[in-house]
Amino acid sequence: MYQNFIGIDISKKDFSVGIHGKNKATVYLNTQEGFTEFYSDYKSFLEKGLVVLETTGGYELCLIHYLQARHVHVHRANTRKVKHFIRSFGRLGKTDAIDALALANYGFERHHSLELFQVNSQQKLLKLVNRRTELKQMLVQEKNRRQAPDQRELTNSFNIIIKAIETEIKSLEKEIDEVLKSTPLLQDKKEVLKEIHGIGDIIAIELLALLPELGTINRKKIASLGGVAPHPNESGKKIGHRFVRGGRTEVKPILFLAAMTASRSKSSLGEFYTRLVSAGKKKMVAMTALMRKILVIANAKLRDFYLLKEIPQHG
Repeated sequence: MYQNFIGIDISKKDFSVGIHGKNKATVYLNTQEGFTEFYSDYKSFLEKGLVVLETTGGYELCLIHYLQARHVHVHRANTRKVKHFIRSFGRLGKTDAIDALALANYGFERHHSLELFQVNSQQKLLKLVNRRTELKQMLVQEKNRRQAPDQRELTNSFNIIIKAIETEIKSLEKEIDEVLKSTPLLQDKKEVLKEIHGIGDIIAIELLALLPELGTINRKKIASLGGVAPHPNESGKKIGHRFVRGGRTEVKPILFLAAMTASRSKSSLGEFYTRLVSAGKKKMVAMTALMRKILVIANAKLRDFYLLKEIPQHG
């Protein structure tokens, strides 16, 4: 079990470090250099220790990741719980040093019931997917610039940037694969989504990243989140055409790609699209309806997956 308990009070600029059983705290800069200096000074304490930090607007995350990469056990404490713990001792004073020592004491008193901080795979996947999307947009822009007739003398410059972006995209895709391999639940959910015509690896991953609510809410809510729910356009006796709007704007292009593929297939989804067009629906209206149907099916499949695996559903 733990032999040392280290409390850290962190801010945007720096962080104070306190050890349970000691009365002094040390201050380091909240930078990579500060992390290295802290780790070097406290290495012997950290090897068999528990580090306790508070949630501080995300300023603590870089240090947490630094420590976890070195196999240090870290607990990110609930600020309100720590505050009540400190008040229970009747302490009124507040400084960074006092808070750091209090966090160390909190770790000592409660370590049997404290959970270690775990990197949220869902959040990491979202960041990687968003970054890949940004780079793909940059790649299209750079390729368009290269094709402009008045930019031929800059072709070499464009080629260099294009190659760099393509290399970075491949690197991100490897990281995405690693996240999926290290998170069997995400990997299983991806395979479930791929059972739907029009959804392949990339679209399945992007839907899981951008719509973590899939399978946990009803069909109307998921359609609204995906931006494919029809909203009424009525006023008095006027009953206008319904329009889809709102939702997460980055989801609709993904659903559109899935629908385009499904509409050309011989699956039930392809037949659904063809039937709507044959009935006189405009192609874009039929495509939107197909997008909504794909999303609703995805939601239902993951709901059944959760029930089969007996996974709690939140939301």
